[in-house]
Amino acid sequence: MHPLLQGVKLVAFDLDGTLVDSVPDLAAAVDAALADDGLSPRGEARVRDWVGNGSHKLIERALADALNDAPDAERQASVHARFLHHYGLAPNDRTRLYPGVREALDGLHAAGMPLGLVTNKPQAFIAPILEGFGLADHFGLCLGGDALPQKKPDPAPLLHLAAHFGVAPGDCLMVGDSRHDIEAGRRAGFRTLAVPYGYNHGEPVAASRPDAQVESLAELV
Repeated sequence: MHPLLQGVKLVAFDLDGTLVDSVPDLAAAVDAALADDGLSPRGEARVRDWVGNGSHKLIERALADALNDAPDAERQASVHARFLHHYGLAPNDRTRLYPGVREALDGLHAAGMPLGLVTNKPQAFIAPILEGFGLADHFGLCLGGDALPQKKPDPAPLLHLAAHFGVAPGDCLMVGDSRHDIEAGRRAGFRTLAVPYGYNHGEPVAASRPDAQVESLAELV
């Protein structure tokens, strides 16, 4: 196993950009919601730069780009509701696991390592994605962005996860692709591990100074 796992008793993973590339399905739902509001599609490339802070922020960014202005709260709420509708119809059509993810999760699970999931994605969409890949039973607890009052980069979800498993934060590892994952992990007292291939708003995740970085999660096992 990776040296950073020495003494680790719980591994927490981010979802989008870390385990799965979900942008194709997210972009389709964003564009469908915008179309319902009479706005032109923004496309997958733009959506890729907007992912990572939860669905409300995603729609705020998409609307601001489409309108070339900040959206009013009522319009944003309406388009967000349409986004949730469209995404709920097809959250896993074109979403794919990143290379090495299945090997890592299967290996850690087989070794008896407790695993948790902490994402800013709404809770309702986690299970369909994990179940679609046959990975739902690998995780002892999954926390979406609306599971608690706080979400990453606030450390509260990670601390909640550690408390649920009865593991001290210093014995936990946070694995993610963005500065929000690394900041949340650091503030929670977790060790931090980054992957460079996900969504970090065009910035290298190494700039957030994780404790370590791997090119593929398969390196964990």
